Amino acid sequence: MSTTPETEPELLHRVENGVLWITLNRPKASNAITWDQRETIITLLGEASANEAVRAVVLGAAGEKHFCTGMDLRSSPGTKSLLADAAPAEDGTPQPPARPTGYASRMMKTGVLRLTTAVLECEKPVIAAINGTTAGYGMSLALACDLVIAADTSRFIQIFTRRGLIPDGGSAYLLPRLVGPQKAKELMFFGDDLPAAEALRIGVVNKVVAADELEATVREWAERLATGPTRAYAITKRLVNRSLDSDRATSFGEEADSVELNMTTRDANEGVASLMERRKPEYYGW
Repeated sequence: MSTTPETEPELLHRVENGVLWITLNRPKASNAITWDQRETIITLLGEASANEAVRAVVLGAAGEKHFCTGMDLRSSPGTKSLLADAAPAEDGTPQPPARPTGYASRMMKTGVLRLTTAVLECEKPVIAAINGTTAGYGMSLALACDLVIAADTSRFIQIFTRRGLIPDGGSAYLLPRLVGPQKAKELMFFGDDLPAAEALRIGVVNKVVAADELEATVREWAERLATGPTRAYAITKRLVNRSLDSDRATSFGEEADSVELNMTTRDANEGVASLMERRKPEYYGW
């Protein structure tokens, strides 16, 4: 997406033609996500699920070099050094560590994992528009989206082990389900750059286009989704996501129940009627 002036907010959002466009707007900080941005995106995704005027969502970024390079740890309230210990009391009594056992786990569960979950559970299709490098949690965020369109100059990096860390934000759950466990471990162990063309070949992205065609291509897909049967998309998304953790009998049962639910929607009835009447359907999203 295009570079935006520094005077604009660090997170842009607007609804246009049924599409909620969410844009990370910190190109000079490689679009690392701040605590405030994270909370706002979670809120926007929740509101999108309940808003019938929103029928698709696009997650994009300003600038030409970076989609997102992870979380901006410096922005988190109360962020402390990994190695910091509190000074002993005046009488020499040891004090609890600045980062006690359970601190990191709690930060993950209440932080990036909430954002990943918000994307996965959003009832509207979510497209990631990858304009450049996406690394660390930025890649986790892209993996959580329903569809990914990338500029041919973009690259994906599971950068965690380069810093002695382990993948977070749901990557260890999401990536093997896209590329298989062996390829996922290769990407995670070495942290090598994954160019857009290779990401397309192994199934990390859906489509790769020239950088100057990215916005138009994303808009075409998003607006196409925004004129489709929105509830059918939501139910399909839930079925596919749940199928990865379900046995066959459970999945088949949920599918049958979901068909029953979907047939109560106006759009399902419109789809059947248009087929019988040999005309193009007109979907309203409910």
